[in-house]
Amino acid sequence: MKDIKLSEISTRADKDIDKEKAKEKTQQMKIEIDGLQNLLYAENKHSLLVVIQGMDASGKDGAVRNVFGALNSQGISVKGFKAPTPEELAHDFLWRIHQHAPAKGMIQIFSRSHYEDILITRVHNWIDDKTAKNRMKAINDWEELLKKHNNTSILKFYLHVSPEEQHERLEERMKDPTKMWKYNQNDFAEARLWDQYMKMYEDCFANCNVIPWTIVPSDQNWYKEHFMVSKVLDTLKDLNMEYPGLKKG
Repeated sequence: MKDIKLSEISTRADKDIDKEKAKEKTQQMKIEIDGLQNLLYAENKHSLLVVIQGMDASGKDGAVRNVFGALNSQGISVKGFKAPTPEELAHDFLWRIHQHAPAKGMIQIFSRSHYEDILITRVHNWIDDKTAKNRMKAINDWEELLKKHNNTSILKFYLHVSPEEQHERLEERMKDPTKMWKYNQNDFAEARLWDQYMKMYEDCFANCNVIPWTIVPSDQNWYKEHFMVSKVLDTLKDLNMEYPGLKKG
């Protein structure tokens, strides 16, 4: 697999993509996903783990809300991983993650994930490269475990925004009353570490690619959602699921 260079990938939709037609297609695909989620839940043989990573203000919350928000809440769960608690730090770094792996029939979304343990930790030099490499191997093994032993399909999305768009969105959080609750005074300090984050993300893509990453152009929310919905739909279709018949006995 060719190494991913984020600076070479556009953060915007191709100019020949019609916005209104794409939005209409997105709504149609969501209806299909709704039916497939019901089938996933009923068949109870497969599960789907959706990992969403990205810089601050890349649109993770919006992606969760607008891509998955209309699905049946019985069959979906969302978990965001913040700084680990003292209890979590007393265990291996995947201990708190594995508890939220999806059961058969379920869709589990990670908005930030186990990858934080090899991203922010490296940017701030909280772990050394040897520890990071060991964690990457553990992540690959863990994802393979889910795939092979629990029929879990895994989608890994990196929401790719430009630094200019990120800055604009962070500024908006200081002005828009409906978004002020998202503001964190540390966001701008983290944004200044952009180059270091890009380096660590690219190293992550190169070393944790047993399950491939999908880079999602995310400067335009309508296209981000269209891109993600299409990928989720294709993944669920590929499971070739069937409704179970009448139960015997």
